[in-house]
Amino acid sequence: MKSQLTLKKFVATLILLVIATAVFAQGSGKVVGKVSNSKTGETIAGVTVKILNTSRAGSTDVTGNYNIPGLSVGKYILEFSYVGYGTKQISDVEIKNNEITSLDIILDNSEGNVLEQVVIRGTYKKESIGALYAQQKNSISISDGISAEVIKRTPDKNTGEVLKRVSGASVQDNKFIVIRGLSDRYNAALLNNSPLPSTEPDRKAFSFDIIPSSLIDNIVISKTATADLPGDLTGGAVNVKTKDFPDRKTVEISVGLGGNTQTTFKDFYGSKRTAGNYFGIKNPDNNLPSTFPKDRASYTDLNFEQKADHTKAFKNTFGYEKLGKSLPYQNMQFIYGNSYRLSNDGKLGFIGSFTYRNSESKTNEIRNDFNGLDQGLNSYYSQYEDNYYRFNSSIGALANVSYIKDNFKISLKNIYNQSLDQNFINRTGVLENESLRKSTLLEVHQKRMLNSVLDGEYLMNADKQTKLSWNLSYSNINDDTPDLRQLSYVKNIAYKDDPSVPFEAAIPKGSASSEQAGKFYSNLNENIYSGALNWSQGLNLLGLAQTLKVGVFKQYKKRDMNARVLGFVNKIEDYEENKRLLQLPQDQLFAQENIAKNKFFIDDITNPTNSFEGIGDLNGGFGMLSGNVSEKLKATVGLRVENYIEKLKTGSISADVNNNVNNTYTDFLPSLNLTYELNTKTNLRFSFSNTVARAQFRELAAFSFYDFVTGNVKIGNPDLKRTRISNLDLRYEFYPSLGKLFSVSAFYKNLTDPIESNIIAGSTSASKSMSFTNAPKAYIMGGEVEIRHDLGIFNENSELLKNLTFSANASLIKSEVNFEGKEPLLENKRSLYGQSPYLLNTGLQYSSKGGWESSIFFNRIGRRIDIVGFGNYVNGEFQDEYATIYEAPRSMLDFQLAKKIIANKAELKFNAGNILDSKVVFYQDIDKSGKYNIDSDQLINSVKYGRNFSLSFSYKF
Repeated sequence: MKSQLTLKKFVATLILLVIATAVFAQGSGKVVGKVSNSKTGETIAGVTVKILNTSRAGSTDVTGNYNIPGLSVGKYILEFSYVGYGTKQISDVEIKNNEITSLDIILDNSEGNVLEQVVIRGTYKKESIGALYAQQKNSISISDGISAEVIKRTPDKNTGEVLKRVSGASVQDNKFIVIRGLSDRYNAALLNNSPLPSTEPDRKAFSFDIIPSSLIDNIVISKTATADLPGDLTGGAVNVKTKDFPDRKTVEISVGLGGNTQTTFKDFYGSKRTAGNYFGIKNPDNNLPSTFPKDRASYTDLNFEQKADHTKAFKNTFGYEKLGKSLPYQNMQFIYGNSYRLSNDGKLGFIGSFTYRNSESKTNEIRNDFNGLDQGLNSYYSQYEDNYYRFNSSIGALANVSYIKDNFKISLKNIYNQSLDQNFINRTGVLENESLRKSTLLEVHQKRMLNSVLDGEYLMNADKQTKLSWNLSYSNINDDTPDLRQLSYVKNIAYKDDPSVPFEAAIPKGSASSEQAGKFYSNLNENIYSGALNWSQGLNLLGLAQTLKVGVFKQYKKRDMNARVLGFVNKIEDYEENKRLLQLPQDQLFAQENIAKNKFFIDDITNPTNSFEGIGDLNGGFGMLSGNVSEKLKATVGLRVENYIEKLKTGSISADVNNNVNNTYTDFLPSLNLTYELNTKTNLRFSFSNTVARAQFRELAAFSFYDFVTGNVKIGNPDLKRTRISNLDLRYEFYPSLGKLFSVSAFYKNLTDPIESNIIAGSTSASKSMSFTNAPKAYIMGGEVEIRHDLGIFNENSELLKNLTFSANASLIKSEVNFEGKEPLLENKRSLYGQSPYLLNTGLQYSSKGGWESSIFFNRIGRRIDIVGFGNYVNGEFQDEYATIYEAPRSMLDFQLAKKIIANKAELKFNAGNILDSKVVFYQDIDKSGKYNIDSDQLINSVKYGRNFSLSFSYKF
């Protein structure tokens, strides 16, 4: 008996072990997703999520997300329930071994479902489609976006390149966004709903190329204003949302090499580099010597011998050399992310990245300038050819830490970037048809940006209808230009073909000139402190869901800009000695033995306007009500109030001139957004709003800067006023099925006091100054069309066509500035500065189950004004004195081919950019034809960039 009992126990234990082994062998996975309100699109916290026929369950957190891990492989039914909403059961939810199943859900709280307590049943596939529709269709404003899945299929390495794919958007220099043809002054940038600082000293622009595309969850461009968005939104607000809580541990590395047809493996020139240059760190030799007097006043009182002694403290950095063959550019990135379930049932998430890039590029440029048209077509003032060598290195880091528990979430989000540009321009050409010139520019430019945001969300009551959200942020921008060096050698054009007559350095005998033989040092430092507090309350009026949201905010920024302008003077009296020294190559010209009171030394030619201090203090609040007016009509109405104080202190050359700025503006900015649901797949939208566009510090400061590249002197205008804009938008949108879209939009904008950049009347090619002015009024009107659909529409039985997706968006825009005769030397009516009359983006993407993906994209923008000229009216007709400069249209074609390898853990990508090898052309439209004609227009500048190719490899552990 005892032996039989022992045998039974052994058999039972063996059976249990076999069952356990079988279960273990099946593996496990997890299901994750987000639950949203079908009518408002807002996420719902506290929803109970059950895995039917098991003991497993969970609930949505404060962000509306749920995560249920440790599910055995198989198919399940999930049930979602919450008080006031219809219960929903979803079948055929398949869990695969070591994989994540995503399932987003929409719940309905309409009156019928609540009273009847109907249990709605559906399948996994259908519900996923329905959730996507809800997300796309329930946006309270007119918006366009791009998701992480689409980003993966583009050739884009950073956010700046991704933004080119969004409807109505184009990008300048691969990093500055233009929306609906409007330049960056009319656009707002946000990262995870927090305003981003400007990364540029001279413009309101964020350099989106510093955010890696692989960390983006989605990008949404809101093209109409709502009260909770910044008031300086006219073209659009770009909100880049980075990934927050990773669904699983993420470890990813990627490396890439790339080349350019006119740069890679070709001779490359520039100043000597240090090891630190390859990590965004400038060479200490470029710093202004610590012993150099702190201001011009204390320097000009010195005698020649003392000035020569100070000059000897400078390193001789005027030389350049051949740095070998240009190497392929490199980029590397490391990403780590994970989520941790804590003992108190809280959840901690971290995601971070480190990015490194360096590149060398060379462009071939033609740069001309012309005398007045009274001297005839193509009456050249200057004709130059530039070889422009650029070395760039940058390091960047992004780190997000988030904690969530029950009804509370807090996050700390940080982004840091440091970059170094070392540029060298080697220029040759003719000036005024009298002298041959060889000029060089050597430039060091180091930029640093830090942006940190601490934000939180808290559901304040048991019914989860009251939410408190807040954020505190700090940003620092530092823009350092140490030791920008300019030097020219000249000889008379009569000796053009006589090599026995050498070029001589153009070092002035009298007053120093930074353009001829000069140095420029500048440093800009800006600190921005901001905070916001928002409260929202869910309402149910007349049986329909609404949300009331109110908030207050503050932003304080302080900018300090300091510059020193220096130039060498020539005090050599002996004729032969003078000729001998001026014929020295530039790396020997300013050697220590040539610095003396009777040879060469530096003079300080800084003027009082070369420094300024600016303060911008923004305070305000908003209130908005959003929700359903009826079952078909949704409305969002709000009012935003912004009080802005701008102060700027700049020195003046004359005691009679006051360059200081002290303005206070209070703006009441109403907004209305209406969405009418024509049917379950179609919306009709209408929007009205008032917005503003403010002048930047650099535009207000009477700071004068000579731009070696263009030959222009740029000067700010302290009298600039902010621009006020009224906006009207209408849009029809149709979502035929998952991931497919057709939309048509129309918009109109009326601008009061738009800010324009123009050449100051009376300027000549020899002395050309640019500034800013307010036009009395302007308008912009246009339309947009967007389509995204697979080609299976032509043959539903073709897998190939189903795997091909076509996308296109096009904008047609008309703008007009009206000076109303108040500026007689400017053309009374013309297009808005920087406004493109059309934008076109098209793409074809292919994705197969075998891991192959490819895409081809085409982008083109219409011509736009680059520099506004001047003239006068003769018998009612405007005659140019210096004609407006236009940027000609440019077509871009890019291609990518990618393949998943190593069990889909790795990916190999090949990219080709600027396949058409199109060049940028800036010209004066002399024949008024509206397009560039080489025979009848004047070419100001053309730049050839070459074709780009790259190969990258990424691996996810």
